[in-house]
Amino acid sequence: MTRPQFRPPSSDAGTTSDRPARRRATRPSGPSADGGAHRGSARRDDRRGDDRRDRPARDDDRRDAPRPARGARTGGPARGERSGAPRADRPTRGERSGGGNRAERREHLQDGSRVDRGPARSSSRGGDRPAARRGRRGGGAAASRPAPARAAAVAAPTAEPEPQWVEPEDGMPSFAELGLPERLTKALAEQGFTAPFPVQAATLPDTLAGRDLLGRGQTGSGKTLAFGLALLARLAGERSRPTAPRGLVLVPTRELATQVVEVLKPLAKAVDLRVTDIVGGMSMNRQVAELRRGVDLLVATPGRLSDHLQQRTCDLSEVTITALDEADRMADMGFLPQVRAILDRTPADGQRLLFSATLDGDVDTLVRRHLTDPVTRSVAPPTGSVATMEHHVLVVDRDDRSRVVAEIAAREGRTILFVRTKHGADRMVRVLRREGVAAGPLHGGRSQSQRNRALDDFRSGAVPVLVATDVAARGIHIDDVGLVVHVDPPADPKAYLHRAGRTARAGEDGVVVTLAMPEQRAEVDLLTRQAGVSAEVSTVRPGHPDLVRVTGAREPSGEPIVVAKPPKQAPRRRPAAGGAARTDRPRRRR
Repeated sequence: MTRPQFRPPSSDAGTTSDRPARRRATRPSGPSADGGAHRGSARRDDRRGDDRRDRPARDDDRRDAPRPARGARTGGPARGERSGAPRADRPTRGERSGGGNRAERREHLQDGSRVDRGPARSSSRGGDRPAARRGRRGGGAAASRPAPARAAAVAAPTAEPEPQWVEPEDGMPSFAELGLPERLTKALAEQGFTAPFPVQAATLPDTLAGRDLLGRGQTGSGKTLAFGLALLARLAGERSRPTAPRGLVLVPTRELATQVVEVLKPLAKAVDLRVTDIVGGMSMNRQVAELRRGVDLLVATPGRLSDHLQQRTCDLSEVTITALDEADRMADMGFLPQVRAILDRTPADGQRLLFSATLDGDVDTLVRRHLTDPVTRSVAPPTGSVATMEHHVLVVDRDDRSRVVAEIAAREGRTILFVRTKHGADRMVRVLRREGVAAGPLHGGRSQSQRNRALDDFRSGAVPVLVATDVAARGIHIDDVGLVVHVDPPADPKAYLHRAGRTARAGEDGVVVTLAMPEQRAEVDLLTRQAGVSAEVSTVRPGHPDLVRVTGAREPSGEPIVVAKPPKQAPRRRPAAGGAARTDRPRRRR
């Protein structure tokens, strides 16, 4: 039996002998050897405005060829010349559609803002495709070379750079000279605040005048009062209607929201304002009841506030001033879409303030979209540390690491140990308690009541050691923290600075120690250089004199600490169907 011979269907293009040889289903790199075009190539040539017959046969040749000057045309007839009309007289594809060419249409960023990027870069093959697409086909240097116009637009500053603020020669002004109401200045004096910190003196004149502002200061420099005093001063004298606050503070974590409320509530009482917080992990019904009673200044995390907005239990249409604390952290945590949606709910002509120890990354997107002619006030460089903070790197072997951590934790005074994961935090707390060190965990895997209890015990001194993840690295202010230890080195320089900021706050002394195993030494050295700190490096082991000198380490007691678990509440009995409470009487037999 002979195999039937396959005959391709006839076409108008010619006979079988004129048809080019059949190829596998792969994208050709150039025209076929006998001059015939691949199927569909004529249609692609029309769309791209590119004559494939004039292209080099090999991609390597095109990659090695010199790049033409911007806007120059190299080789091959233009689309207008093929159709018999001059190219200059024919409209481009973008002009025909009324939307500009593709490079111009991509000027719109994801957040809807528009950046003037200048004319689009012309193709060396006469087409109007972006350079990135040409690079993917060529597989050469053009694929990895960013477009100069886009890079320049992203790198362009959102506001004119301001010089670092310095204290006036005639001394720091008083709160009254900065323009605060008399009732606020008296309340500050009662709490022991007689003179402003630099970040407060630098920002209050502009914020009290109603200007949008970007404020940067080192951790522990007084940023909470810097924006809090401006909010209270602008809101004083009026009361808000139910569910419609007039001031808003957005923060990334629950702990930071609690701290902001604790700082501002006594001052708000002095000017007859109500302050409350809306955070996750707490009762939604209680928060709704609080909003219905009327709140003048609302402190919230983006996630829980978005829930209230969706359920229409909170109205932001009357917010006149909004502050974003730790704005870069909210962007790092993925809250940027929610923050943008929340700001869109506030009046467009309202005042916006952004405060953080670092202002970079996606914060620039918020600035372009939501701030109007902002002024920048910086009282510290983006890297570096305060003068009262010492930095040390202790190189320790893997086998000695647990014992070294136990000796450091057994020191006198409050100590914060930072680890990378919540499971690592729980494991370290169990180890320290077995060694006789009272320690408590703080991380995102614990309930809000557990986190509050851990902070209260640490603040009161009942538990002198707090083992935390980066959830405590932003905004937690606890007095007299003498030592911060990076048990696990932080992920980036920004995290290093925010962890270190838990000590040496408000002019106090503090020590920051990073534990590094020998194989981590190069990584930690690079991290400290990028953070702008100069750290003393020592190689230690348990009981080493340098370990005692730097951290005050001592031998733990070795007596295990047993922590009693809180008693479980008995479940409440549901009322009977008729509304009366159930009784304990046994049922009568029928």
